[in-house]
Amino acid sequence: MCPPEHFTVDYAINPWMDTSVPVDSGLALKQWAILRDTLTDLGHAVHVIDAKPELPDMVYAANGAFSVDGIVYGARFRYPQRAGEAAEHRKFYETATKWPATQGQSVNEGEGDFAYLPAAYGGMILAGHGFRTEPAAHLEAQEILGRPVISLQLVDPAFYHLDTALAALDDRHITYYPEAFSEASQRVLRQLFPDAVIADRVDAEAFGLNLVSDGRHVILNTEARAMGEKVRAHGYEPVHVELGELKRGGGSVKCVVAELRQ
Repeated sequence: MCPPEHFTVDYAINPWMDTSVPVDSGLALKQWAILRDTLTDLGHAVHVIDAKPELPDMVYAANGAFSVDGIVYGARFRYPQRAGEAAEHRKFYETATKWPATQGQSVNEGEGDFAYLPAAYGGMILAGHGFRTEPAAHLEAQEILGRPVISLQLVDPAFYHLDTALAALDDRHITYYPEAFSEASQRVLRQLFPDAVIADRVDAEAFGLNLVSDGRHVILNTEARAMGEKVRAHGYEPVHVELGELKRGGGSVKCVVAELRQ
């Protein structure tokens, strides 16, 4: 995670960013700290990367890289405003985890557009494209990480990253909002995950799919109450955290947390 010490919305690179509404920096930091403490209270170790004043979106730590089996595929951001984040994340992985980190040659935004299910079909990566990540990055990730990658096309600009439209609930089950994907990608998801938890547009617009799950606890923002009840009905325990200030930049729980998979 990276604290929002310098978080602002001074530019707009997704439909959720409104430069006319000032960010309450103190509130953003308070909400971030509650999320961090929630994760540690649930028994998870949290590493914190230093924020950089010239990189206000570094709080969305999930976008910096994607790791599987202790191997790291580093981001190459689409927009110049975020380009400098890639090197900061690569430095973290190389020093804090000692894992090999490969910089992507194709445009990709880390866990923003990649999800891993280790127990699904022997270990499968789901990957989004359409707005931020290039399809070529999917093949690149497959070669670097040695896991099969299923490409899914995103079609709604409001859900510009895979992690705003789909999430892993445990090692083999997912939840997703079908209309965020092309018709062909919807058919692929139905075939692979016939028992998925299906979200609606209200859930997706509340960033209810931008969640973090440890297989039992599903951490969602407080706006996503209906989504919380859906995962509860499937045997998971929802844990709600207020992240309204960070939604101003187009992200919620998952965007703020990069998962380290050893």
